[in-house]
Amino acid sequence: MFSPKVSRPDLFTSAKTPAPVPARHPALRAALVQAALDPAIRSILHVPSAPAGSAQVDVDAVIIGNDDGRFVLDVVPARRVRQLDEEGLVQIALRQLGLRQFVVTAEDLAAEPRRSNCRAVWSYKDRPVPAAARIGILKIVADEGPLEFGRLLELIRSDRDPSAAVLALACSDLLELDLASTPLGPMTVVRSRT
Repeated sequence: MFSPKVSRPDLFTSAKTPAPVPARHPALRAALVQAALDPAIRSILHVPSAPAGSAQVDVDAVIIGNDDGRFVLDVVPARRVRQLDEEGLVQIALRQLGLRQFVVTAEDLAAEPRRSNCRAVWSYKDRPVPAAARIGILKIVADEGPLEFGRLLELIRSDRDPSAAVLALACSDLLELDLASTPLGPMTVVRSRT
C-alpha cells in the first residue's frame, strides 16, 4: 500500500544533502534553500559534533562544499547563543576540521531577486518529472545550452507546460539556473549541471 512521504519541517533535504540537515530556524532554512540552488555549492552536510583537543564538542554545524573547499555555514540570524567557553571549544573544533566560515547575513538572505527566485523554484522541489521528460529536457540543455529559459520551453515538446519540470530538475541539482541576476523569467539562463 502506498503511503505518502511525510516530511519533517525541522529537517532539510536536497540533492546536495547525503542526510537530512536539522534546520529549526527559518533563516537557516532559507540559507539552505539558497545553497541547494547555488551552482557553486556542491555539497551540504550536518556535523553534530567534533573533537576539540581531547573533548568531543557539540558543534551542530552545517558544512557546505564548493570548488574552493569546505566551509561552516554561519547564518547570522540563526546563530546559537552559547556560553563563552563553549563557543571557544566549538571554534577550536571547527579549526581542527580545517573549516572556514561562510557568513550569511539577514541582508544576504533578503537580497532580491535571489530571495524570490529561490522561493519560487524551491516550491517545485517535490514535483515528479517523468523519465521521458527528464531525458528530453536534459538532452536539449546539453546540446543547445546554455540557453534562456524561454527558448528552452519553446524547444521542449510537451502537451503540458514544461516549466514545472525544468524547475524541479533545478531542485534535483540536474540543471543550473541563474537566480541572482534577474527575476525568474524567459531570460533566465539555464545550464547543464557540471
